[in-house]
Amino acid sequence: MELKGAEIICECLLEQGVDTVFGYPGGAALNTYDALYKYSDRINHILTAHEQGASHAADGYARATGKTGVVITTSGPGATNIVTGLATAHIDSIPLVAITGNVNTDQLGRDSFQEVDIVDIVKPVTKASFLVKSIDALADTIRRAFTIANEGRKGPVLVDVPKDITAQTYSYEPVKPEGRQTVPVKNKESVAEALELIKHAERPIIYAGGGIISSDTSEKFRKFAELADAPVCCSLMGLGCIPADHRLNMGNIGMHGGYGTGVATSQCDLIIACGARFSDRVAGDREKFGSQAKIIQLDIDENEINKNVKVYNYILGDMESILDALCEDLPQQSHSDWVNKLNQLKEESEVKSQYPQFASPKQVIDKVNSLKSGDDVFVTDVGQHQMWIAQYADVMCPRTLLTSGGMGTMGFGMGAAIGAQTAFPDKKVILFTGDGSFHMNFNELVTLKSYNLPIIVIVMNNTVLGMVRQWQKLFYGKRFSQTDPKRATDFIALASAFGIKGMSINSAEEVDAVLEKAFALNEPVVIDCKISPDENVLPMIPPGKTVDDIIVDM
Repeated sequence: MELKGAEIICECLLEQGVDTVFGYPGGAALNTYDALYKYSDRINHILTAHEQGASHAADGYARATGKTGVVITTSGPGATNIVTGLATAHIDSIPLVAITGNVNTDQLGRDSFQEVDIVDIVKPVTKASFLVKSIDALADTIRRAFTIANEGRKGPVLVDVPKDITAQTYSYEPVKPEGRQTVPVKNKESVAEALELIKHAERPIIYAGGGIISSDTSEKFRKFAELADAPVCCSLMGLGCIPADHRLNMGNIGMHGGYGTGVATSQCDLIIACGARFSDRVAGDREKFGSQAKIIQLDIDENEINKNVKVYNYILGDMESILDALCEDLPQQSHSDWVNKLNQLKEESEVKSQYPQFASPKQVIDKVNSLKSGDDVFVTDVGQHQMWIAQYADVMCPRTLLTSGGMGTMGFGMGAAIGAQTAFPDKKVILFTGDGSFHMNFNELVTLKSYNLPIIVIVMNNTVLGMVRQWQKLFYGKRFSQTDPKRATDFIALASAFGIKGMSINSAEEVDAVLEKAFALNEPVVIDCKISPDENVLPMIPPGKTVDDIIVDM
């Protein structure tokens, strides 16, 4: 079959099971977009307001579905505008393929109009990046990109295609894509030792990370946790791997985790880290973190072993293979006193809001919890609202909390919500954002309206840059430098300008009625929710510290 390069790109996408892409057209990508017109009955293209929004939408689509997200842009600024999206996906191990256009091959390296060496620019924030130099390499490069994005520890891959390559004609032969490749346990001798450690532990905990969700092993993980009868402390990326109401779920761990999870890490005698990397937001003082315990690390990425925290035992392989090996020979354990103690601490350590004249973040999130279904999707931007969601949201299923964990990307949320709602039109998608983050992405409201995506956008509006201001309050002598921007944005009028319904919550008494009305709609809505500028995310373990230094009041 003789096809143009642009058509070969579309055929390769169909080979890989892709039916939805996100992007923005431009000169160097015109041939590809002309082919997408021809393939529009099989490939749905979502046009965003900005390329960065498209990259976050592809990321959110991948997080919500477990499939590979795809973003398509033109050259130059179109390509550089997705770099933050690629970095966000890279550190959170999200499979993504970016296809960028570039100038003709004979114009490369000549500072041509909208030319940029995107392949080298993105090398540090992708698993791989390729420049297609000849038409005969195009199909295999696209296929290789999808394989790399999904093998081992997942992540983004970029393929840069010069415009003349997309115009040339070449023979295309369909190829069945490789199935999911399992990574068997590489050091089987460690399994027996790990089992002995688990059997003899009196106060074990599991530190559950995003690797569980990325590998789609939440059910097997829950079986393992129940067999070990070990309390589960979730990283931000691990929330959803075990239901929020499960007796073993202790909630979020780390800087803004609960007091109970802090006590768990300081009093346990065994830590089983599952698909987690001991980031600085979890292990503040890496020398002291879990120093009284033996640590077992279960991971697919050998580079993560002993990188941040020294471990006693580790098992390398994909999470499915590791969990199968452990569950096969693990007898039922019982640690009810230990589990009950931590559950009691979890209940007793709840921080109360001190600003009754405003709606409290917990009150708003609790109401959303009561209105949503178990598989509806929470999405966040980054800041205080993100941590309140981690503390209070009832995340019942994997892939129902989409948030930028490692990169902490303000502006991530709207695009990610677009990706999730596109994937699941019948689910409720609730975006929690702050007024700071919202100012970085409200241009994508036009996308919500254009495609009638019924996303509920809840702006936790404290009129300040809340998380940075909180740090200034604690560690910089209350010198509030550039965190009180005194913006006068009318979010209701803004929503109306995009043709979207706007609502406001100005007091605690208005929370229930406004949220009930928003959930009853089947259209996008923006809710301006006023909260106190002095509302803090507590408890908080200061950076580089331990639970002994936890702050519960300020």
